[in-house]
Amino acid sequence: MIQSTPPRPRDSRAKDTPEPDTYPRWAALNWFALNRLSLAAGLILVYLSPFADTWNSTAPSPLIVTVSLAYLPLVLIGLILTRLRLVDKIKLAQTGVFIDIVAFTLLMHASGGIESGFGLVLAITVAAGALLMEGKLSLLFAALASFGVMAEHTYMQLYVADATGSFTRAGLLGATYFTVAILAHVLYRRIRDTERLAASRQVDIADLSKLNEFIIQRMEIGVLVVDERRRVRLMNKAAAQLLGVSVDTDHPSLHKIAPNLCDWIEERLALSERRTTISTDTLTVKEQEIEPSFLLLGDRPASAVLIFLRDKGALIQEAQQIKLASLGRLTASIAHNIRNPLSAVNHAGQLLAESPALQEEDQQLIRIIARNTGRIDEIVESVLQLSRRNRAESQLINLASWIEDFASEAVESQSMLAEHLIVAIAADMPEVEVEVDPRHLRQVLSNLCDNAVRHAGTPQRSANLELRTGLTTDREHAFIEVSDDGPSIDPDTAKEMFSPFFTTSVSGSGLGLYIALELCETNGIDLKYLPLGTTGNCFRLTMSAR
Repeated sequence: MIQSTPPRPRDSRAKDTPEPDTYPRWAALNWFALNRLSLAAGLILVYLSPFADTWNSTAPSPLIVTVSLAYLPLVLIGLILTRLRLVDKIKLAQTGVFIDIVAFTLLMHASGGIESGFGLVLAITVAAGALLMEGKLSLLFAALASFGVMAEHTYMQLYVADATGSFTRAGLLGATYFTVAILAHVLYRRIRDTERLAASRQVDIADLSKLNEFIIQRMEIGVLVVDERRRVRLMNKAAAQLLGVSVDTDHPSLHKIAPNLCDWIEERLALSERRTTISTDTLTVKEQEIEPSFLLLGDRPASAVLIFLRDKGALIQEAQQIKLASLGRLTASIAHNIRNPLSAVNHAGQLLAESPALQEEDQQLIRIIARNTGRIDEIVESVLQLSRRNRAESQLINLASWIEDFASEAVESQSMLAEHLIVAIAADMPEVEVEVDPRHLRQVLSNLCDNAVRHAGTPQRSANLELRTGLTTDREHAFIEVSDDGPSIDPDTAKEMFSPFFTTSVSGSGLGLYIALELCETNGIDLKYLPLGTTGNCFRLTMSAR
């Protein structure tokens, strides 16, 4: 594919567009030389070949033989000079036209005058000269040809007894030359205007093409164009990333790189006669969920197709960002209006709980009030954290020693025994440093440990956690793994657990893992969930190491 470059500014057109070949052009001279060669070969064939008797009842005159034999080498010399470009183009064209006028005027005289038909060949020569020389010498060529015809006819009338034809016919033939010259000049002018217009349009089209490519390549939505044989003709970077292929791939088959997408298009084309389909279907291509739509670029289902690919994950994330931004602004503006009454309700419940006259049922109701006011306060605090999340204040930390300090704090904050938390640090980690915001990293690991303690443990036994750190195989990244021995998370829950407000607990806010993911993205950390079979779960954080 083409590399995306910004379109050239319009005022640079004159500098970037090469000047066209000036007249007479070498290509036109080549055709002129080949036309003269065909005429010379025709003369030799008609007058000097073994088959000449079949076309001529009488033997050719010495003048015809001399002119035919002299014309052929002159034409060959002109052709060689044209092919090798050894002579000035203008001189070469002028010399060729003059030689043709002289040669065919002599052949006309030797063949009986203006009745011979060579006058038409002179008209072609005049037209060719007018086109080759930009029309500047068109009238001169017409005048020379007319003078030759009139001189030849005058000589025939004076010195040849049985001469045919009239001066009127010779004059009309001369007028024909001038007419042909003028028409050729007009034709030349129109051709040049058309060429200039075409060159200007070519630059405009090239600029527009580069602009379109520049826009398409930078679109966040994937764009594909496939032909009738379903080969990819155009693919922007977003589409290549979604399909997991290289942009430089040379016309791959859509069925080869995305068979389910190709089948989906063929199915939709077979079921619908509409040229445009905007679909809400979801396809999985190279482990990416996409929403495709297409536009048929023809009247038949077998025509080329313009395909649009949307990353469903990105659409969901964008929708979540919009929802959370609105929710954050709303919560930030009314937080004090929620928290102040909530604190009053909680305080009143605490005072009411101290009353000795309350029955056990009333105490249970007060505990429900306290528990739910605490949950509301937790949700408000979590949303406020999202709304006022600042940029990371990164600093270099020694990952091994930092993990050991965090483990000590986690044992105290999670109220768990030290034997239930295992810290495994690789042997090559003491010298490894990472650049992160330690506040954000502590909050992420705290959320992960809290989830593990809450979901992996049971009333009969406490959850066992492991904090493991080391280097990846490329030794350019460090990782931290938080593992537990609880029941494995089912795949459907695993897909949604990083979504905001998604929770499987009646007492959870559903924002813990989402906040952890947002903080990781802020610090350039990759957070992924790794199932450990039927039992056990692992959350892995990967970051650049130094």
